[in-house]
Amino acid sequence: MIAAGRVAVNGRVIDSPALNVSGSDRIEIDGAPIPEIERTRLFLYHKPAGLVTTSRDPQGRRTVFEALPEGLPRLVSVGRLDINTEGLLLLTNDGGLSRVLELPATGWLRRYRVRVHGKVDEKALAGLKDGVAVDGVYYGAVEASLDRVQGTNAWLTIGLREGKNREVKNILASLGLEVTRLIRISYGPFQLGELAEGAVQELRGRTLRDQLGPRLIEQSGANFDAPLAQRPPAAASPRQDGPSSGPQRDRHDDRRDKREAVLSRMTTRKPGRDKPSDEKDGKRKDVERRSRASNVWMAPGARPSGPKRDAERAANPLADPNRRVDKKSAAPKPKSGRPKAKFTGKGGSDAGPRQGTPRKGGRPNADRRR
Repeated sequence: MIAAGRVAVNGRVIDSPALNVSGSDRIEIDGAPIPEIERTRLFLYHKPAGLVTTSRDPQGRRTVFEALPEGLPRLVSVGRLDINTEGLLLLTNDGGLSRVLELPATGWLRRYRVRVHGKVDEKALAGLKDGVAVDGVYYGAVEASLDRVQGTNAWLTIGLREGKNREVKNILASLGLEVTRLIRISYGPFQLGELAEGAVQELRGRTLRDQLGPRLIEQSGANFDAPLAQRPPAAASPRQDGPSSGPQRDRHDDRRDKREAVLSRMTTRKPGRDKPSDEKDGKRKDVERRSRASNVWMAPGARPSGPKRDAERAANPLADPNRRVDKKSAAPKPKSGRPKAKFTGKGGSDAGPRQGTPRKGGRPNADRRR
């Protein structure tokens, strides 16, 4: 393009690419300014099996970028997945970020769920933590664990940090295991989660900055201050919780706004509490008093207190079962039964001495009283 004279810098057509430019220089192609720098963006993509992770395939196989939803910006992949490998694939519009995240020096762990055919030796799996050499290629430490066994098949979880070509398949083949299915479930802090197959989810700017950290942002030259030139369509991001009202918002902001909107419609104040009318307020108090009395348990014979009950007790105090009786002024209550005998002398009474009948083998009652 430069050799054809199509590129101009600050209004002057250049003939050599050996020229340094800055953000303040005006660059034009065919008389039109080039697009401005776009904000760094990162997408999570659930890659299906059967897609090639490349922009063009000489064999004519379908690529990942041909299967992406329309409306996305120009993207590059962070690393690659084999044609038959499924799962999480990171896509970004920033080439510098892609190169940094691919480096083993970044130290991010990539986890895979692997289905293998063959007999699994758990001791051999544990030995992979020290690394292994296969066909002259050395592979670093690998975290491997056995999840479950299904007949002649088994499911494993593999974690590695290098990401060399066909690394998982070559390592497990050295143990006599054939990989029949391979799914990447995480890449560093980014998780596949419940993302549907073939779906794309964009990470919001705040979340992305927190996950990358200052060191990786500086190394990659990621730009989070540039304007957002193009937004993905709704179909490209099925897991979003709602539209964002600004560049600094994320899903947590939307959830917080929804929660506050719901709480604003909730109240514990009873209806009519804020009405200033004395008449309505009086009716409300009567209703509340009746409703409270109906929910109070009272013992049999008890009487609730109130103005009406006080007037009834004053008019007829004898009808009140709960009234108090003055023991000093009240007449003694007659007792029922036979009158008590009154004695006038020793061993006698008004009716004369009581002749006792002798007991069997004992003395008469008169003698017993002595």
